[in-house]
Amino acid sequence: MNAEIEAISVDEENGQVAPYVFVLFGATGDLAKRKLYPALYNLWLGGLMPSAFKIIGTARRQMNDETFRAHVRESIESFSRRELDESRWKSFVDQFHYVVVNAGNPEDYRDLHDKVNELEQQENLPGNRMFYLAMAPDFFGTVALNIKGGGLTDTPGWKRLIIEKPFGTDFDSAQKLNGQLRQVFEEEEIYRIDHYLGKEMVQNIEVIRFANSMFEPVWNNRSIANVQITSSETVGVEERAGYYDHSGALRDMIQNHMLQMVMMVAMEPPSRLKTEAIRDEKVKVLRSLRRYTEDEVQHQVVRGQYIAGSLGNEALPAYRDEHGVAKGSMTETFIAARLFVDNFRWSGVPFYVRTGKRLARKSTEIVIQFREMPKHLYFNRNGELGPNLLVIRVNPVEGMYVQLNVKRPGTEGGVLPVAMEFCHSEDDMPEAYERLLYDASRGDSTFFTRWDEVSLAWKFVDPLANAFRDNSLPLHEYKAGSFGPEASHQLLRDDGFRWWPVYGEETMSVEEVLEHTVGQPIVQR
Repeated sequence: MNAEIEAISVDEENGQVAPYVFVLFGATGDLAKRKLYPALYNLWLGGLMPSAFKIIGTARRQMNDETFRAHVRESIESFSRRELDESRWKSFVDQFHYVVVNAGNPEDYRDLHDKVNELEQQENLPGNRMFYLAMAPDFFGTVALNIKGGGLTDTPGWKRLIIEKPFGTDFDSAQKLNGQLRQVFEEEEIYRIDHYLGKEMVQNIEVIRFANSMFEPVWNNRSIANVQITSSETVGVEERAGYYDHSGALRDMIQNHMLQMVMMVAMEPPSRLKTEAIRDEKVKVLRSLRRYTEDEVQHQVVRGQYIAGSLGNEALPAYRDEHGVAKGSMTETFIAARLFVDNFRWSGVPFYVRTGKRLARKSTEIVIQFREMPKHLYFNRNGELGPNLLVIRVNPVEGMYVQLNVKRPGTEGGVLPVAMEFCHSEDDMPEAYERLLYDASRGDSTFFTRWDEVSLAWKFVDPLANAFRDNSLPLHEYKAGSFGPEASHQLLRDDGFRWWPVYGEETMSVEEVLEHTVGQPIVQR
């Protein structure tokens, strides 16, 4: 980031974010309603918005400022983690304005430019502008070019562009899109958002690793047997069938969220805790990630699609019977894969990832399984001693636990596992979009993805996508409400491992998970 941009990102005198205008494209969409307006409101309540700011919503729908503000109020009442404060509400919502913009019509951007200039002059704002594209990715390039054509980038302050995934559909389309964006914005001005990077426990991974001397010395292939990363959903495609049937689990989850968590676990200690140093280490992981040819994919990847099943007492339809899904669709709704990071630290350690829809539990977890004690010695004479685990729970319950082996109380001897748990969840915890919007307003891009991350991720994923398209590996069926196809369990059994059960807020406790796994009661500390 250049010195001029950094100098005006934060008011050095009081530490507050510098005033800016926030222009939201797609202001009437679901993302804005469910995530962005609540995030902005909670930042404002927390004193993390600048002393002066303006928010301009844009979309094709005809409405005026008052109608738009009523729309924002409905969003806050329905989705904010904090209740609407009537005594302060008017001060917040008066900052919202609306301009009708058809994404493909250059004339509308001139009207938007006039509105931005008018508000900046009225409030004596310094010309800092943040553009958020909460819309279909097909419009990203067009909107960026029209922002420039409408004069919106001609400003004395900083300018930043935030865009949602997916960033392209393969390497070629991503490269083309990046070229369009770079005609308007510099790389350091582009914030590619991945909301997983805003989650508390994902950001906590680097603290767990680099602030605890007990972990860093054993964070390598000499001590770790495997890493398991699970992101499971109980929901189906819902209203996203039009998008999902073309993307599938590979593009929707693996290319971004899952690989981001792999990078956070596997990265080397950065030279300093600065944005580019951290991102440099993440990129090195992707460069070391073993790429598979189309012929190798079938031995390392399992794909599946859910058929009719049930969860609890609810009957669930098959994927092909979901509204908006093409008949006979071969789109995968589940993926399990064995990955390898071929560097000195991780050589030989499998990273198992799995993600899917209509699974038994909603949960995102990272399990670090340490190497087992030698069999037939000391307390492991029968080979039944369980391994030590570090489990990082990302969602829906945030926290972590460590599984240790201790002496069973009493005189009969024996060993049993103990779960030492730390729960990070609180009712009033900031959500991912709050953290990421705040970071972007400060010019901190640490937890946003850089272009080289995106390009390397696509270079890894493209051969998998080609194998899927050519049906080079079977599409396994699994019942909705199960935990995926049998082939995903065989993938680990082939290496002498098994998936560790996950738990969510609606299912097992830590003790129940471990008891289910090792077959004996668990003591919790």
